[in-house]
Amino acid sequence: MLPFAEALSRVLANVDLLGSERVSLRAAMGRVLAENLIAKTPLPRFDYSAMDGYAVRSADFLAPRPWLLPVRGESRAGATPPGLQPGSACRIFTGAALPLGADAVIAQEDTRAEGNRIALDEAPSVHQHIRRRGEDLEAGQIALGVGMRLNAHQLGLAAALDGVDILVARRPRVSIVCTGDELRAAGQDGSATSIPESNGLCVALEAERVGAYAELAPFASDDAETTRRGLVRILGSTDLLITIGGVSVGDHDVVRPALTAAGATLDFWKVQIKPGKPLVFGHAGKTRILGLPGNPVSAQLTFALFGLPLLRAMQGEREPSPHFHSARLVTELRQRPGRMGFYRARCTPEGVVPLDNQASGNVVSLARADALIAVPADSSGYDAGATVEILKLSEL
Repeated sequence: MLPFAEALSRVLANVDLLGSERVSLRAAMGRVLAENLIAKTPLPRFDYSAMDGYAVRSADFLAPRPWLLPVRGESRAGATPPGLQPGSACRIFTGAALPLGADAVIAQEDTRAEGNRIALDEAPSVHQHIRRRGEDLEAGQIALGVGMRLNAHQLGLAAALDGVDILVARRPRVSIVCTGDELRAAGQDGSATSIPESNGLCVALEAERVGAYAELAPFASDDAETTRRGLVRILGSTDLLITIGGVSVGDHDVVRPALTAAGATLDFWKVQIKPGKPLVFGHAGKTRILGLPGNPVSAQLTFALFGLPLLRAMQGEREPSPHFHSARLVTELRQRPGRMGFYRARCTPEGVVPLDNQASGNVVSLARADALIAVPADSSGYDAGATVEILKLSEL
């Protein structure tokens, strides 16, 4: 069995990027940036007022106070500003361009109106209440770096730089094959011992959450040759093949030999973790392959731990691997040493609380969890109050 870190390292080794495409900013939400976004113009593009008030020259305040300035002209947002005459003030509004000759803005509340003049007792400092040209970004600076997964704020920045489209990584194609004669589609009739398939839906939705196109293939039976033929039809037409179930060593676990017979090369098929020991990783040409165990929690967690980082890496994301956080353990957590444990838990203001039922078939506890507590393979667990490492499910 491979340790978790080594298995993940193998999964992420030598990942080929999938290419790129240019899409509109609206369509780029959640996609991975494929090239540095360079500011073609300064941001802001011109000096403008950060306040409603009056644009002035600081040099006009060298004489003794108090100061009384006539108001001449007005600058408002979107209009060309007038020039500022020495010894005067120009009415200005937030966002309006600074008049030529002005180097400071006095806030309206810091002045007193006296007819068509303003009186003030405090001299302004140079650049007071002014957003200066290029103070956020100079032309030629990197605004957003390659490998960043784009959110609304970053795309808003791209729009502020006058962008209408952006170069992003191509979305990975994922094909999901659920195996087992016991499976039926949810809502369909079946025997009393049939099982509504749920793993495929979860894996597809999680794959789409990190930018992939996910397709659920027809169920595969427990017949090796039938499964082989189905896999042959898919291999080569997808970036990532996910199989669910049938990867252990039972008489009806036919996926691993079917993959080999279909021409796949398998790198490993056991990982030193629980849940999820039987995990197949390999490739066929440019298609990567992950064979997940069939127990629901095992399938869904191994995809989160290995499949999601792989899909992120395929898109060139900077940090595809899961990020561990430290947390205080509220109640004790025990395990038998031998495999690294990932235990479903809830984060609370007091710390992280492991859920009661950790069975690999218990999807209720997984649905209620928001974190995984990681316990090293050589550890027997922790007492309450210990500092533990956790993964937040929302960050995987």
